[in-house]
Amino acid sequence: MSTKEKSLNFIEQIIEEDLKDGLSPNKLRFRFPPEPNGYLHIGHASSICLNFGLGTDYNAPVNLRFDDTNPAKEEQEFVDAIKNDVEWLGFKWDQEVYASDYFQQLYDWTIELIKKGKAYVDDQSSEDIAKQKGTPTQPGTDSPNRNRSVEENLELFEQMKNGVFEEGTHILRAKIDMSSPNMLMRDPIMYRIIKASHHRTGTDWCIYPMYDWAHGESDYIEQISHSFCTLEFLPHRELYDWFLDQIHDANLVRPKQREFARRNLSHTVVSKRKLMQLVKENHVNGWDDPRMSTISGMRRRGYTPAAIRNFADTIGIAKRSNLIDVSLLEFCVREDLNKITDRVMAVLDPVKLVITNYPEGQEEWLDAENNPEAEELTFRQVPFSRELYIEREDFLEEANSKFFRLTLGKEVRLKNAYIIKGEAVVKDEAGNITEIHVTYDADSKSGSGSEASKRKVKGTIHWVSIPHAVAAEVRIYDRLFSHENPDGNKDVDFKEFINPDSLKVITGYVEPSLKTAVSGDKFQFQRLGYFCVDKDSNADQLVFNKTVGLRDTWAKLATE
Repeated sequence: MSTKEKSLNFIEQIIEEDLKDGLSPNKLRFRFPPEPNGYLHIGHASSICLNFGLGTDYNAPVNLRFDDTNPAKEEQEFVDAIKNDVEWLGFKWDQEVYASDYFQQLYDWTIELIKKGKAYVDDQSSEDIAKQKGTPTQPGTDSPNRNRSVEENLELFEQMKNGVFEEGTHILRAKIDMSSPNMLMRDPIMYRIIKASHHRTGTDWCIYPMYDWAHGESDYIEQISHSFCTLEFLPHRELYDWFLDQIHDANLVRPKQREFARRNLSHTVVSKRKLMQLVKENHVNGWDDPRMSTISGMRRRGYTPAAIRNFADTIGIAKRSNLIDVSLLEFCVREDLNKITDRVMAVLDPVKLVITNYPEGQEEWLDAENNPEAEELTFRQVPFSRELYIEREDFLEEANSKFFRLTLGKEVRLKNAYIIKGEAVVKDEAGNITEIHVTYDADSKSGSGSEASKRKVKGTIHWVSIPHAVAAEVRIYDRLFSHENPDGNKDVDFKEFINPDSLKVITGYVEPSLKTAVSGDKFQFQRLGYFCVDKDSNADQLVFNKTVGLRDTWAKLATE
């Protein structure tokens, strides 16, 4: 671990104590163990950063292990997406492994447990088994099959393996303690029958291990030193250890399970099951919809790996669950994009502006700086002409002294260009402004050279030259859920809180330098926010996603 001053979180304290107690640093090994039954979300990102971060801090290997024990829900698509997400976040795993790699070993260990009288086949209905489990305050009752002979259990389990029985008719249970105060210890299921093709093993198996049996044993096979998981697995720790007790060799590393709190994100859900509902019921446009809390959705929206890693580091690791305001994530995104994106001009709610004293047919190319935060300041050229688009909200016919944008009789500077003065407006029959007429001061050109004007005015607005403007589809995103905690009320379906205005699609106009922008390119649209080129963009139609605003306006709007 680095010797620089640092306050250790409780996970790091656990590791440090184990090292003090004699665990060799060379025995440290961590893992990130997703189930490939959906796309990863922001909660997984925190877990990825934790486990791979520990690997970096302790110079220890980290496995990427897929807990693929349920072929009915798992797909290769999800495996590929998970690998892509981990790599995109900037991490490299030591071994790519799968619980399915260990099916034979798990089966062999299971046979040994049956022979020792520690596992039995139960053919009761799921309803009867549930009744016999008891309650947290009342002990369970034994299954009538609990005392079957070893020989009968071995024969029945072999028949389960060979596909003789139908799904749901037989299970294998561990024989532990039906009176345990921990409900999970009351003869938990170890195997169930699933007659579905597995994405890796095909139809080789008809029986599949339950998570609790496969997970700890997979950790043990891989010699994982520390198995970190979220707090809902705390009751599972006793079972995790019981299973390890049955197979552990004292000469090998015994994995240690410890739990940390899940970090929920406001105005969204972080449950693969609920995210799957949103996708399948077409509330969103796929797993990578930019409104989703999935890593792929955030990537498509324009979030950066550095921003997500910084967010994970900022919220840290805790022992109690809490709700993190999404504005903190957006702050991290904004902070990173501010450093790396070029400033460009785009107009999203256009109104035509005519400079009446600018020569018709004339155009000039003006210098515009790309990013003042960059180590080396660079410039590009933007075209200027007699007719421009400006934002409709940047003009008022009549305005008070606190309005520093364009109005009649007052001056404002066009970014990177000239000072203009509002002179008149043209309206349609309904009274809507269709044109704004202004005059410009030809000696007021901005810039850094000797020709640059020293004149100053209070307001500056952005613009796009109409003859050179490039039309673009712009997707404006709001919170996917109107409620800050859509999961908070268990009596209300979380989908009741879906925000019907979470996506608005408009046509905007951008400067011609963006013609060659490609999917994933990120920009700051000056005075409007940060935007990313969407994967739907092509040579015929530019498509931008709004990533985040220049500042957090949601908190203010939510209280108005």
